[in-house]
Amino acid sequence: MIRGEISFDPAELGDFIIQKSDGFPTYNFAVVVDDYLMEVTHVLRGQEHLMNTPSQKALWEALFPDRPVPQYAHMSVTVSDTGGKLSKRERPQTLRTAIKAIKDVDLSKLAQVGGITADEVRSFLAGDTTPDMPAIDAMAEHLGVHLPEINIVDFFRSGYLPETMVNFLALLGWNPGDQREIMTRDELIQSFDISRLTKSNSLFDRKKLLAFNTEHLRMTRPEKVLEYFKAYLKYIDSPVQKADDALLARIIKLCDGARTFEDIEHKSAFIFLDDDRIAFDEKAVQKVLMKDNALTILRQVRDELASLGELSEQAIEEMLRKLAEARQVGLGKVAQPLRVALCGTTISLPIFDSVQMLGRERG
Repeated sequence: MIRGEISFDPAELGDFIIQKSDGFPTYNFAVVVDDYLMEVTHVLRGQEHLMNTPSQKALWEALFPDRPVPQYAHMSVTVSDTGGKLSKRERPQTLRTAIKAIKDVDLSKLAQVGGITADEVRSFLAGDTTPDMPAIDAMAEHLGVHLPEINIVDFFRSGYLPETMVNFLALLGWNPGDQREIMTRDELIQSFDISRLTKSNSLFDRKKLLAFNTEHLRMTRPEKVLEYFKAYLKYIDSPVQKADDALLARIIKLCDGARTFEDIEHKSAFIFLDDDRIAFDEKAVQKVLMKDNALTILRQVRDELASLGELSEQAIEEMLRKLAEARQVGLGKVAQPLRVALCGTTISLPIFDSVQMLGRERG
């Protein structure tokens, strides 16, 4: 249905196994019986299955002459933006490259985190073996290495909406025939025409996927976004899940324009962590807290906060602006040291809201 008539030399086919010695049927046999029993009329799959089609058609015609053979559509290969076919091997390879680039990695600690032996880590780095994915994920998290998402669980863990994935995946190897890209599921269904599937390979463009997710976060009903965000927080066991629905809705609104739930969680997690669990970014500390009288300014901010009658976002903003004006510096010279002191990095929710959420004692 995509590539037109395709011919095969009978010599390329030969005999093929339909049942193994243990009595278990092979894929080529089982899939034909399964399609017949499920009354499948169309088989849409990747072009790598093209060579299976003649054998499967021959089996169908031999076994089920009472019913027409399904129509086949072999879709293009999806190519990764790193080159080559999109593959689960990208995750281990990314981790292997990252570990080699890090100086003085403690392999024993890495092995302990991954639940494998140090020899298995060395074998992995040499490219001889690959541990199971839970070990790969654990080691990557320990080192702070972001692995490329491959399966649907990876994208959920990274904070993508289901609507985003449906929209993005639908456009790999297909287009609606106009300039539209951001589309709802109903729009995709209404626009679908199998004749618009393309022969050429499609690119899994992760930058475009992020842009899609940003748009779908804006488009999706707030109550639905909240439902998805809560499921995400539970899955990754985030401290942010301690918040009630009203506070979560407020956090989402404050992060308008966020690309993923991961971004929102990273910006807000510090509010729900004990003070001794705040991880300070050494670069942020040196660049912000150790320069331009930042510590002196922080002491003054602390005193001003303690004397505020009402700890509202407006009152906090007015106080910080007056302090910046009195010291004849920009607001950033006051707000940024406060941000790093409170959350450990230069990226967080708006600083006025952050202080108000933390409260007088913790702020």
